[in-house]
Amino acid sequence: MKRAGYLALVIAAMASMPAAAKTVVVTAARMVDPAKGQMVEEPVIVITDGRIAAVTSRGGGRPMIPAGATRIDLPGKTILPGLIDMHVHLDADARISGWKTFDYADSFWQAVGVHNALAMLRAGFTTVRNVGSGDYNDVGLKQAVDAGYIAGPRIVPAGYALGSTGGHCDGTEGLPARFESVPNPSVADGPDGFRKLVRTMKKYGAEVIKICATGGVLSKRDAPGAQQMSFDEMKAVADEAHMLGMRVAAHAHGTAGINDALRAGIDTIEHASLADAESFRLAKEKRAWFSMDIYDDDYILAEGEKNGVHPESLEKERQIGRRQRETFRDAHRAGVPMVFGTDNGAVFPAGQNALQFAKMVEWGMTPAEAIRTATTNAAAALGRDDVGAIAVGRWGDIVAVDGDPLADVRVLEHPVAVIKGGERVE
Repeated sequence: MKRAGYLALVIAAMASMPAAAKTVVVTAARMVDPAKGQMVEEPVIVITDGRIAAVTSRGGGRPMIPAGATRIDLPGKTILPGLIDMHVHLDADARISGWKTFDYADSFWQAVGVHNALAMLRAGFTTVRNVGSGDYNDVGLKQAVDAGYIAGPRIVPAGYALGSTGGHCDGTEGLPARFESVPNPSVADGPDGFRKLVRTMKKYGAEVIKICATGGVLSKRDAPGAQQMSFDEMKAVADEAHMLGMRVAAHAHGTAGINDALRAGIDTIEHASLADAESFRLAKEKRAWFSMDIYDDDYILAEGEKNGVHPESLEKERQIGRRQRETFRDAHRAGVPMVFGTDNGAVFPAGQNALQFAKMVEWGMTPAEAIRTATTNAAAALGRDDVGAIAVGRWGDIVAVDGDPLADVRVLEHPVAVIKGGERVE
């Protein structure tokens, strides 16, 4: 584009803004377009009142920026959309696991959430989906972030993760029978019980529903592959949530639970460790997404014992970790839709989310495909058109890095600047 035409676009965008609007102009050397997997040279992003008003690029000298605009110049840097992690636990700390969690007051975990929210934001994750939280902590954190009391990403809260009696999402699983009288607001049995739980989560601020369709690794007594919710229970959850305008994520390691979840209409499959060819077929047919946390095996086996992870859980991780990575490779080859989800907070320390990108590339994705899972794919899976891209109408959420993430995805592990809604994160 010639300089005169380029300046005309920028000036026209500025002139169309309300007089009292706050205008921020972001410049950089390059911009990643995740949807196309291409690099755009010398972008200029105009953000007004937190939303992107114009996106232009040029090949000549620097444009004239109208007076009054705040400038965020990032010379020599590469920018891309703020990243999205579809599976986090803000009110958890991987360094405090197993029985160690009983050393802390219930209110301690809300404070952990404040710390973790800032850590994830500083790491370039400007939107996160929190799939399971005690005491509706994620709802409170979202409210505090939105009201400006604390710094953090845009949070999509689930409230409690829902499951069956004795299952992975049963908060008293692994405890003696005398704890049976402890209130357990995440547990139901039967389709009607789960319908009520979906309505309760919605009532208290959840924007997505999380269920535990199978056993898990960090729960003490169950088997990861064992199905823990029936097809009818999962279908009741999916139907109720969809009627209320919500999507559903299913924790599911085992093949039978994965496939029943997909047949029931669940929107995203978390972990998907033992998915098979039928799982891949169903995911593509149902337009469901796999969210596979394939970095976690490294951290759990290296640090889990020190952190208090139960010996039974460490053994389960040894059995399932590599299988999950092989499934990831096979699912990607089969064309299963994928999103970026890490289990960050609960499984490895908050703010290290981007470590997973390298694993995704190691197990078959190109850097562009891995980046797409945390931007355009994640936004689509959330059903949102306000995040996931640097485009007009989206939030001005941007992360800047040194180097070229399309050549070396590990540069995403060390962002040099993060912008959320046009505000630079300190």
